[in-house]
Amino acid sequence: MFGHLIFSSLTRRILFLNLAALIVLVSGILYLNQFREGLIDARVESLLTQGEIIAGAVAASATVETNSITIDPEKLLELQAGQTISPTNSNENLEFPINPERVAPVLRRLISPTRTRARIYDDDASLILDSRYLYSSGQVLRYDLPSNDAPDRSIRDIVAGWFNRMFQRSDLPLYREPPGADGSIYPEVMNALAGGRGAVVRVTTAGELIVSVAVPVQRFRAVLGVLLLSTQAGDIDKIVHAERLAIFRVFGVAAMVTIVLSLLLASTIATPLRRLSAAAVRVRRGVKAREEIPDFSDRQDEIGNLSVALRDMTNALYDRIAAIESFAADVSHELKNPLTSLRSAVETLPLARNEASRKRLLDVIQHDVRRMDRLISDISDASRLDAELARQDGSTVDMRKLLSELVDIARQVRAGGKEVAIDLHVDERGSGKSSFIVLGHDLRLGQVLTNLIENARSFVPEEGGRISVRLSRVRGSVRVLVEDNGPGIRAEIIERVFERFYTDRPDGEDFGQNSGLGLSISRQIIEAHGGTLTAQNIETPGDGKWAGARFIINLPAERP
Repeated sequence: MFGHLIFSSLTRRILFLNLAALIVLVSGILYLNQFREGLIDARVESLLTQGEIIAGAVAASATVETNSITIDPEKLLELQAGQTISPTNSNENLEFPINPERVAPVLRRLISPTRTRARIYDDDASLILDSRYLYSSGQVLRYDLPSNDAPDRSIRDIVAGWFNRMFQRSDLPLYREPPGADGSIYPEVMNALAGGRGAVVRVTTAGELIVSVAVPVQRFRAVLGVLLLSTQAGDIDKIVHAERLAIFRVFGVAAMVTIVLSLLLASTIATPLRRLSAAAVRVRRGVKAREEIPDFSDRQDEIGNLSVALRDMTNALYDRIAAIESFAADVSHELKNPLTSLRSAVETLPLARNEASRKRLLDVIQHDVRRMDRLISDISDASRLDAELARQDGSTVDMRKLLSELVDIARQVRAGGKEVAIDLHVDERGSGKSSFIVLGHDLRLGQVLTNLIENARSFVPEEGGRISVRLSRVRGSVRVLVEDNGPGIRAEIIERVFERFYTDRPDGEDFGQNSGLGLSISRQIIEAHGGTLTAQNIETPGDGKWAGARFIINLPAERP
């Protein structure tokens, strides 16, 4: 069962669609454009604030010594953010060159707590100081020699780099170190030399982001140099990478939950469908016993509706098969009787000694031939009835008009020389113009009514025969009654008269004139129209005797 569930085509489709939606959602989150841009903007603002504080502190703590600016580290460390100290000698006409030996200790102490790189350029955009190469006196510098072999990158680094390149903006400039410590290649440095502030986001060859900001170092509106602050390569990428890892963890949990729920959903769909399909295949192969279709009608969904439809279809199929088998047996039995009589007459005909015997045998042969012809015609009509009703679309039939025409025709027919009065009564109470409209086949409904009228004609007495046809509306049905004043139907055979090939003809009628299929075909036609055909006796009030037979047709009325 688990194997069928996993490898089912429907299960694979459900899993694929659910996971595809989840992957699209996670891919959009992984792109992190808004988060990345917000993080870069926050980093730029932080570096600008930090740069202004450092540049202001450098400019404010400068002192004039023989036409130069010097930095007093002790005063600089005592300053608070936004405070300035006037230099000892202030003269705007003097030049204030930056002394690297005095600025370096202060810059090192301000930058060392952070992972920010600081560079100071003079007014010619030449590099004066770089925090990457600042060191105090007595400090031992130790550098690892680069390996001759290219460093081995782990799978995690390769995947992280691939993700960075895939989601990285393509319009970012490439970061490179200026040749000869020339800061003029940085547009933000040149903008700061003009007195403004600048910020640029660049990307390294490894796909790592670097944010650089430049602020001017000013003294009395004179730009002495530029402070360039930049992040370490990969600082922002590490934060984004950590967020991606968290998203991947959430994705893993969500994917597992999605897979489990998809399998449960598929089991509620694929498993019932597989059982229904297997049962249908067993029905098609023709098992010996009657195959039951699984019942899922309690689900109240499409699968439940499919189960009910398949069960009804299978039951109708088995009923049809049983009816065909019964019909074939009845046909075989009914055909054997005239064939047996015909064979006996044919075998006896050569032995006839006189003309009278020969003529009697020929009459028997002709009678049996006519009987077989009648049987074959009725059998053919009954066998193609279902297929004909299924193929043809029904139309609206006005029962009032149909009965009027049939009764007029029946009045003109005089079967057996009987004088029969045929009356039509239409109950107009509570009926409108469309009260007697039904949906069906007018030719087949006319065949039923003709059969009932002619059947009643054969049972009415020779004198005073009367047939009454009544039409009325009963709730949502159109009712037709065909009544006669004949002897009625014996109680024990009142249902058998609708069986195939059953005949109970009045006295005096020649044997074999009826095939016994008329009432059976009539009931079959009425049931195909969704109605009912029943029979009952008409009792005389008071004495309980029968005053004739009554056939009742109920057909569903067409809604206006």
